[in-house]
Amino acid sequence: MFGRLRAWSRRHPRIVDALWLAPFLLISLVNILVIVDSGGSPWGGLNIGPWGFLGLGLVLTVPLLWLRKCPLTVFAIVSLTSFGQWLIGVQPLVFNVSVLIAMYGVASRCLLRWAVAALMVAELGLALSFGRITTDPEPGPFITTSVFVVTVWITGIYANTRRRYLESLEERAERAEHERDQQARLAAAAERTRIARELHDVVAHNVSVIIVQADGASYAINSNPEQARKAMETISVTGRQALAEMRRMVGVLRTDGGTEDYAPQPSLSQLGELMDHVRASGLPVDLRITGAVKELPGGEQLTVYRIIQEALTNTLKHGGPGSSAAVEMEYGSRELLLRVTDDGRGAAAPRSPDGHGLVGMRERVAMFGGSVEAVPRPGGGFQVTVRLPIGETGASRAA
Repeated sequence: MFGRLRAWSRRHPRIVDALWLAPFLLISLVNILVIVDSGGSPWGGLNIGPWGFLGLGLVLTVPLLWLRKCPLTVFAIVSLTSFGQWLIGVQPLVFNVSVLIAMYGVASRCLLRWAVAALMVAELGLALSFGRITTDPEPGPFITTSVFVVTVWITGIYANTRRRYLESLEERAERAEHERDQQARLAAAAERTRIARELHDVVAHNVSVIIVQADGASYAINSNPEQARKAMETISVTGRQALAEMRRMVGVLRTDGGTEDYAPQPSLSQLGELMDHVRASGLPVDLRITGAVKELPGGEQLTVYRIIQEALTNTLKHGGPGSSAAVEMEYGSRELLLRVTDDGRGAAAPRSPDGHGLVGMRERVAMFGGSVEAVPRPGGGFQVTVRLPIGETGASRAA
């Protein structure tokens, strides 16, 4: 309820100011009636009559409706009007409290120098009024009223400070919300990039296998139908596997809140299946693991798996007929050394202008503080060397 009331007051500030001024106007009108009934100004100055008093009161109060928007202008109007009232000898009215209200507005909404100037003007007006109203040399009433004026001024300064503090908090909250949204967008973009890299690895590997098997089947369909039939079976299995992995990764991008389960990401425990799949595609490959095997985190296992898959896929695509490959994994105390070599065409192999395999390798390994080197071998072939920190060093670099 209070929140809606506060929101409504922010949307209609002029109405709120009018409601606050209504009691003040009522009391001031009663004061005018009392003065008119008593016969006008007791100082012997100009008797401006009831309509003059009413007009003076309106000039002193109506500008307060614009106090939020133009505090300095409103204070200048009511101060000059009060000074003119003093010059013609019209006694102070309840309407003249508008000077204090305008001073509070200046103190609560303007710079400190303007607030100090408004206080000095209000104190000067108070001194002029007391100098004419009373001949009592005792300074007590003047000091008391002056303290009240200073109290109103200090309250305005406090309101100004608090308002600026709240505005800074709101600005900080908006900035934090903007930064949070920006971080969320960056995280989403990074995740989509990761998924795109996964898709590239899956599609490149499986489509390369399909192309190799399809070429082999087309050559052997007349001379060796059995070999052609096996190649077509491999194409069928590879296509289904690629489709399943693509569905799993594209499913991550779904935003409809579906609850469909997808297969987990591959790990090093599935290296044997990968080797069998590559051999079935027509590329002889040898896997050798040395050193004390260590259990790696899931992210590092996926990185090693994808690098081996990408390197063997490149051999399938560019190695040429009769090529073979070897995968060596050497576990050290702080580092995993991975080598994938082949005896294919090496530097003589054509390069795809839009390939992103090596870039994806470097990005994956860089996340864990490692390095990748992919170079042609002397005498033919190609070698991919990966150094991946493991253990505490790898975990700290990844963090």
